Amino acid sequence: MNARLPADWWLVFAAWLVAATATLGALFFGEVMGLPPCLLCWYQRICMFPLALILPLGLAAQDRHIVRYALPLAMIGLAIALFHQALVSGWVPKSLEPCARGVPCSKTVVEWFGFLTLPWLSIAAFAAIVLLLTLAFRQGRR
Repeated sequence: MNARLPADWWLVFAAWLVAATATLGALFFGEVMGLPPCLLCWYQRICMFPLALILPLGLAAQDRHIVRYALPLAMIGLAIALFHQALVSGWVPKSLEPCARGVPCSKTVVEWFGFLTLPWLSIAAFAAIVLLLTLAFRQGRR
C-alpha cells in the first residue's frame, strides 16, 4: 500500500474500479450484445454511470466528501436492483412491474450457472460499492 495515500482513498479507488467495471459491462451488454435495457435497468444505469465519473474526480482532488455524494447514489441503485431481482424471481407481483411497453423488467435475458442474472450482477456491484464507501467513510472519520 502506498504510504502517502490514506486508506480511505484506496477504498474509494476500489469502489471506482467496481463502478467502472459495471458501467463497461452494462455498455457491453447493451451496445455489443444488442440486449436492450428494461426500465429498471435504465434506472440502475442512472445510478451507476455517474459513480464511474464522480469517484475518480473525488480521488484526483483527494476530496474526502466524495463519499457523501456517491454513497446515496449507490444505495438508491442497490434498492432498485433488489426490487428488480425480486420482480424477476416472482417475489413481487407482476402488477407492480413498471415496464408498460418495450422490454419487460421481469424477463430474464441472461443467466449463467443457473442463477446469475443481470439484476444479481447489479446487486453485487452496488453492494460492493456501498460496502467500500461505508468503510471509506468510517476510515475517513478517524
